[in-house]
Amino acid sequence: MRHPHPPYPPSAERSAEVRRRFADEARSERPDLSTLCLLLGAQADGALDEDGLDAAQMELDRLAGQVPFRPGTPRAWAVALRDLLGERYGFHGLAADYRRLESSLLHEVLRRRRGLPIMLSVVWLEVARRAGAPVYGVALPGHFVVGFGSESGPQEERVLADPFDGGRVLDGGDADLLVAGATGAGLSPSMLEPAAPLDVVTRVLNNIRAWAAARPERSDVGLWAIELALLLPAHAARLRYERARLLVQRGEFTAGAGELEAYAEVVGAVDEAVAEQVRGEARAARAMLN
Repeated sequence: MRHPHPPYPPSAERSAEVRRRFADEARSERPDLSTLCLLLGAQADGALDEDGLDAAQMELDRLAGQVPFRPGTPRAWAVALRDLLGERYGFHGLAADYRRLESSLLHEVLRRRRGLPIMLSVVWLEVARRAGAPVYGVALPGHFVVGFGSESGPQEERVLADPFDGGRVLDGGDADLLVAGATGAGLSPSMLEPAAPLDVVTRVLNNIRAWAAARPERSDVGLWAIELALLLPAHAARLRYERARLLVQRGEFTAGAGELEAYAEVVGAVDEAVAEQVRGEARAARAMLN
């Protein structure tokens, strides 16, 4: 059944193909961030076909070709990307973007030039990387940004930029303020470490799951977001429990109970009390069939 709200999901056949390619890419030697984000988008949006995937990659290439020169310093790179993406093309974010699923889908962010901090950062990362910049993602708590400079070089030679704020180059205490605003705590050096592509994709999927959890009528979105996360090589075992509970919530009691029992088997090896609690949930789910 088609869901009444856009974007509409892909067919079962298309979904299976997208997931197979997502899993293959995630397990490859060097997972490609733009490919993973676009395949995630194809799982969300049945209208995103092969031509659409190619067009999104070509748009990233086109934007990279507009970087006017090869800047010499990390700050010059940050300024060049801010001028191109933030000022000339108007990529930025607003508070309202947190309420839209499209804000987490790369093809929609390229079309609308709006999105969540992490997806705007993916645009910056992919355009800058194609243009030859030393660039990496920085997963600050609550607010993703990008870093320019050598990942292994001294911290003081690296420059941070905030794509959500149009690529504003962050100075001195700006990163501390972003972290304090999001968490109430201070900035620690470990927060500035480069984020690997799979860590970025995990965080994008976490955002989508949080979006769906606040909208019980969109449990279909929460389910595919968990199922994609389960295809990543390193994932939390608890995701299997979340998936089982979501199946029960959606009225798929037999499938959900079976998954709960399978999870109880796994967790029983380390915590029998938790396993017994999960078995109780499985029994309750089966009782709903009567």
